Amino acid sequence: MRGDKVTQGFMLTTLTPDHLVPPDHPIRQIKPIVDRALSHLSPTFNAMYAATGRPSIPPEHLLKGCLLIALFSVRSERQFCERLQYDLLFKWFLDLNIGDSAFDPSTFSKNPERLLAHEVAAQFFQAVLREARQRQLLSVEHFTVDGTLLEAWASMKSFRPTDGSGGPPPRGKNPSVDFHDEERVNATHASTTDPEALLARKGNGKEARLSFLGHVLMENRNGLVVEVTVTQARGTAERETALAQLGRQPGLRRLTVGADKAYDTEAFVEGCRGRQVTPHVARKLHSRIDGRTTRHPGYAVSQRRRKRVEEIFGWMKTVGGARKLRYRGVRKNQLWAEVTAAAYNLMRLAKLVLTAPLPGSSCAC
Repeated sequence: MRGDKVTQGFMLTTLTPDHLVPPDHPIRQIKPIVDRALSHLSPTFNAMYAATGRPSIPPEHLLKGCLLIALFSVRSERQFCERLQYDLLFKWFLDLNIGDSAFDPSTFSKNPERLLAHEVAAQFFQAVLREARQRQLLSVEHFTVDGTLLEAWASMKSFRPTDGSGGPPPRGKNPSVDFHDEERVNATHASTTDPEALLARKGNGKEARLSFLGHVLMENRNGLVVEVTVTQARGTAERETALAQLGRQPGLRRLTVGADKAYDTEAFVEGCRGRQVTPHVARKLHSRIDGRTTRHPGYAVSQRRRKRVEEIFGWMKTVGGARKLRYRGVRKNQLWAEVTAAAYNLMRLAKLVLTAPLPGSSCAC
């Protein structure tokens, strides 16, 4: 029998967003971890705002909004706020009622400096790691390092001579610019849109783009991100940042680090050994490591495990929206990287044993 089309809307309802989110949805495993992590940040949030005045949008909503942008590949903060108005899953994740209005997109643009000044994103990232550490999901001995180019939010047309010899910038929304027979290098040129972005390329024969470098330190047990750093795209930045990340790890035992051939240099290998770290790098033709390292079974294990770091970069670029960065400068992109890396860890944790109680307790509260 054909059903009738009912156009009469409900005047009253007892439904809440919690009733409408499927009970087996992965976001239900992620939300309790996020809420526990944010509860640890409550003293920081109190220090961010004055005791009097008009109440602001809760900072918890801003961080949760950034996580949803990364987890659901939302293109921008403006699109997120538009979707928040009608997406009940988003409202449930932010603990909003069905009738609550979405906040204004300008909230995201007005608060980054406050979040940066108090290192909120870094603290949130560490709080998520603390959850994984309590569940004994992190390796404290075996790691992998890698870096990737992240395209800056700046056009090649903004890359102009720093001495002003290029004349006034072209007018118009998308002007035609001829760069033929012009040598453009970082020493003499800079972007007028993002001066911190540098011209870089992935390899010989590849096109050069205005870029930053993203660096990841991954633990090898479950492939979780332990540290994430954004720097300028300089030639030695990958190896220097990797050594700095390894130096911040607790040295209870001798560590191992897997890496690709780009890290098989004298400076990196000797830097690792000086930090009590065994470098399990892929070997070049004239390698800086020899059979004393490669003969051990752990070297082959590190070489297999290190390939999982590509999953991190792949997820951050395709799902997390890092194919082209959204912000200008190292500091703001560092904030984005920490939130996106936390989102990746949350996604990984949702696939691991999250229903098991914490060691030494009767519940996972």
